[in-house]
Amino acid sequence: MATRRLGVGETLGALNAALGPGGPVWIKEKRTRHLRSRDFLAPHRALQARFDDGQVPEHLLHALACLQGPGVAPVLRCAPTPAGLSLQLQRPAVFERVLSAVAAYATPASPASLGQRVLLHCPALRSSPCALRLSQLRTVLVADHLARALRAHGVCVRLVPAVRDPHMLTFLQQLRVDWPAASERASSHTLRSHALEELTSANDGRTLSPGILGRLCLKELVEEQGRTAGYDPNLDNCLVTEDLLSVLAELQEALWHWPENSDPGLAGAPDTGTDGCLVVHVVSCEEEFQQQKLDLLWRKLVDKAPLRQKHLICGPVKVAGAPGTLMTAPEYYKFRHAQVCKASALKHGGDLAQDPAWTEIFGVLSVATIKFEMLSTAPRSQLFLALADSSISTKGTKSGTFVMYNCARLATLFESYKCSMEQGLYPTFPPVSSLDFSLLHDEGEWLLLFNSILPFPDLLSQTAVLDCTAPGLHIAARTEMICKFLVQLSMDFSSYYNRVHILGEARPHLFGQMFVRLQLLRAVREVLHTGLAMLGLPPLSHI
Repeated sequence: MATRRLGVGETLGALNAALGPGGPVWIKEKRTRHLRSRDFLAPHRALQARFDDGQVPEHLLHALACLQGPGVAPVLRCAPTPAGLSLQLQRPAVFERVLSAVAAYATPASPASLGQRVLLHCPALRSSPCALRLSQLRTVLVADHLARALRAHGVCVRLVPAVRDPHMLTFLQQLRVDWPAASERASSHTLRSHALEELTSANDGRTLSPGILGRLCLKELVEEQGRTAGYDPNLDNCLVTEDLLSVLAELQEALWHWPENSDPGLAGAPDTGTDGCLVVHVVSCEEEFQQQKLDLLWRKLVDKAPLRQKHLICGPVKVAGAPGTLMTAPEYYKFRHAQVCKASALKHGGDLAQDPAWTEIFGVLSVATIKFEMLSTAPRSQLFLALADSSISTKGTKSGTFVMYNCARLATLFESYKCSMEQGLYPTFPPVSSLDFSLLHDEGEWLLLFNSILPFPDLLSQTAVLDCTAPGLHIAARTEMICKFLVQLSMDFSSYYNRVHILGEARPHLFGQMFVRLQLLRAVREVLHTGLAMLGLPPLSHI
């Protein structure tokens, strides 16, 4: 019978439950200096609020030291310290459990419910690429990343609008954004008929311009939703145009006609109507007012408009030392691509941009730089872009280039082992069950496992959380988590790799430690590749 994988959440839950009724007390340690002596801590102040004088009863200490349960990591010891109650895990046992089932730690901790559907709407993609502002580019990258995270979690996702502009499709392919294409518009005939029935006849005696059907009053609908809903109180009239109805028609079409192969559990599910679908409009703060109009217009014109419409608002993008509104998204891409080519020429010599073997690598590095810049900040927050060359340096620890560089270092390491093995210098990799995980005792090794590999399934699940039950119009998404995680993982790996010689001398008594270290780095590679896939980035073998 398969053993359930260990989890940080399960371990914390069991630790808190062992202390009896009350709020959570335990915290997971992350810093190297703390991990030298403990893995979890119940701070003294929190214990004082739970127990008299902060003294934990002896029977509870015994229960903590013997803690067991599904997904709970085995405990080595638990003892009072000046900082609070310190707990350390049986590290060799944890290494063995995790590294014997590497693939299990590169998937979300819990699957989504059957038939869950999300329609992601990104209005910015209705423009041409040359008109795409940096703030709009941010919404596109947020929507693409969110779609990947949701799908990895088992959610059925539909993306709107389907892109018709061939130049936009080409640009999205450059950015490695996976978005559907379409050749024709959805019919808005029915919506047009409903709109004409609702339109006010009072046009102040003026002749309406071509494409404009009239005005609709939204004030009453805003009041029905209530002040707490979050609609702008200045929303009053909406100018109804043919283009606006075309947008609504496409949304309605996407909502009612999901592809048959979009989700194996969708057919026959009880919530295949609009009530069972969450619609998320991903828009920049500059477009929020217009999107609220569209939201209300949909509710007013369509009887079965989705009840659950949420707005994911992305903050403004500012370019340090330059007016960001003057730089378009394609110009930004070209600027970053030129920097990548220049940096590589300085590092390797020659004009590598003309070498076909480097063309794809430069493209990936450019996109990695852009995506880590755009996605490392929480969507709602204002984003500042620094256009200096340091943003694409492999030595800077905050960039996408740095992450890709360490991805390539891992690939080179395993390729070196493979070549040496083929030459007879090293034996073939032994069965994982035969490895001695007690040989992993460097603090950098525990840092990689405890801060990156072990919590990764929980992190994947958190990136797919959309709290649609919260009141109000707006919704939050944790699209910054993967980028921050990959940067920290790369920093920890780089520090370890620079300090520890993995492929040692070809001496039999050293092979045991070499193999357990390689197995650890196999897990690091698996997690890194999965994280990059959430960003639409392929792993690189060299830079």
